Amino acid sequence: MATERTLPNLWHATAPAAPETRPLSQDLTTDVAIIGGGFTGLSAALHLAEKGVKATVIEAKMIGFGGSGRNVGLVNAGMWVKPDDLISTLGPEAGNRLLTELGDGPSMVYALVEKHGMPCEAVRNGTLHMAVGSEGVTEIKDREAQWQKRGAPVEALSAERAHALTGAEGFSGALLDRRAGTIQPLAYARGLARAALAAGAEIYTDTPLTGAEHQGDSWVLKAGNNTVRAKQVILATNAYGGLFAESPWQAHTQELTILPYFQFATNPLPDAVAKRILPERQGTWDTGLVMTSFRMDQQNRLIFGSIGRLDAIAEGTHRAFAARSLRKLFPFIGNFRFEYWWDGRIGMTTNNLPAMHTLAPNVVSVSGYNGRGIAPGTVFGRALASHVTGETSAIPLAETPVTPDTWRGVKSAFYHAGAQAKHFIDRRF
Repeated sequence: MATERTLPNLWHATAPAAPETRPLSQDLTTDVAIIGGGFTGLSAALHLAEKGVKATVIEAKMIGFGGSGRNVGLVNAGMWVKPDDLISTLGPEAGNRLLTELGDGPSMVYALVEKHGMPCEAVRNGTLHMAVGSEGVTEIKDREAQWQKRGAPVEALSAERAHALTGAEGFSGALLDRRAGTIQPLAYARGLARAALAAGAEIYTDTPLTGAEHQGDSWVLKAGNNTVRAKQVILATNAYGGLFAESPWQAHTQELTILPYFQFATNPLPDAVAKRILPERQGTWDTGLVMTSFRMDQQNRLIFGSIGRLDAIAEGTHRAFAARSLRKLFPFIGNFRFEYWWDGRIGMTTNNLPAMHTLAPNVVSVSGYNGRGIAPGTVFGRALASHVTGETSAIPLAETPVTPDTWRGVKSAFYHAGAQAKHFIDRRF
């Protein structure tokens, strides 16, 4: 198994405690085995349990170990791909269906939060896609036109209005999407787990999947030192499946280019400063070639992120860039320090859209959220639950064969090295 550095993650420090779980300690039989305890797997477990289906989640580490516990926490609508480009790729029928499902994704997330009383710092005041230069203005206006013709409540804002809503210097405008919002992502994942358990699902943590054998009409999965027998399997590991080398059905991870993304969180800022930064508490990301993001949490910490991995060599470069960026963006910020820093893996596909696969008989997966994990993961979890229980056309994606990206390793290395080089020189003057 590959390992990752243990870093001080804000979400782990501030999320409510996870529901009590334990490693699998006996053989069991279930209707649907779900591999992965993140947004997708937990949403699938919750919706299966609500249908009266016996669902069992097998998680190699802990609830929200992967991208669900490292996310920026933006509950975005749709995908990163522009609507017209998405339809050009998928076709009108499939494309419009996916746009509808994911456009309504934030509503689904916030409805689940309210229904199950999840304490996860949920704020639904929209998100802001910040425009960098004239090219950024062109991009957000194009996105505005494409979404507005589909009836979405999005609006391109002037530089002055963008400044008023963020307090940030240097942007040429912003696209406000009122469908969206922010959330404490690990708290949300833990809330999904608690709701799934209450509905009757089972969750086993610290239980890696190491083997699988098809016997008759069922799968016998080797999980830890025990087995799980299930007729249906949902693989919900996304960008983190490749960390566990012994796991079966690894092929789908070979089509994901790993885009690393780091975040730094300040100490709680003084009220007078915090009130000037994102006063309505939208979350942001920008149109820059090497994207950055910033948002606030409930304790007035300012969280800044960008592309890059916090390994022992690159961490100093990214830390210095984050500090310079906050001082450039918010000249009034005063003294601050970084209390938390962490990174994660974003699974990117060649067309920047999710992919659905049947990896073996009765083994299905959806992966490749391309930086949009919260709402799509929740939506696809529900869709996978419907799919394995026999509902036709439950998933708003056409099934495709796994197509490994032979350049994925090179591209991942380029993203890491390129971001480090750019962050070394950016915002020094």
